[in-house]
Amino acid sequence: MKLISLNKVSYNKDSNSIIDNVSLDITESELITIVGPNGAGKTTLLKLIIGNIKATKGKITRSKKLQIGYVPQKLNLSGYLPLSVKNFLSLNKLVIEPEIITQLRIEKLLDKDFNNLSGGELQRVLLARSLLVKPNLLILDEPDQNLDIAGQTEFYEIIEKIHKKYKMAILIVSHNLNMVMAKTEKVYCLYRHICCSGKPEKIKSDPKFTEVFGNKFALYEHHHNHKH
Repeated sequence: MKLISLNKVSYNKDSNSIIDNVSLDITESELITIVGPNGAGKTTLLKLIIGNIKATKGKITRSKKLQIGYVPQKLNLSGYLPLSVKNFLSLNKLVIEPEIITQLRIEKLLDKDFNNLSGGELQRVLLARSLLVKPNLLILDEPDQNLDIAGQTEFYEIIEKIHKKYKMAILIVSHNLNMVMAKTEKVYCLYRHICCSGKPEKIKSDPKFTEVFGNKFALYEHHHNHKH
């Protein structure tokens, strides 16, 4: 069953084309990744899928059963807000499920102040919260960007387990090609439009992929890792 369908979707902002003529489907229990260099429009595409912004052109069709769990790239909660992890998870009257807490190994974090979590801890807590919504589509926006290599590996292993266990569709936006190629079933390469798509092994040998992402990715990785 298709959960969401984008048909020739474009998005312009201040007469700049940010997303151009993108068509893609997300079906139940699929594991998809969108990759692209900085400024490719990845986060904008997610906002269109989630429904935070409306397409300038084209059509987005959502299944009536669509329930999205979303892990954002950044979370701006006021640092002055004293909030335990337990309280954060139960905001909006969500019921904390012990099984999810155990699976994400956050039992020891429940009484910790939400603002004092490390990058890896925060990602697991945000992931737990998005799962408590009981989604059939889990969306992760660059979930690995504040994690070291060990943290990234661990995080992707958790995602894989969740995918197997709950059979939900998962959409990951990433610039981390190696991780993505190892874990995902289908890759969309985005640079305002979809340059190429398919299984990871097919994408690797696609000349369009090399053309757009070969050098850009090397540059992007370099700037990205030295930005902070």
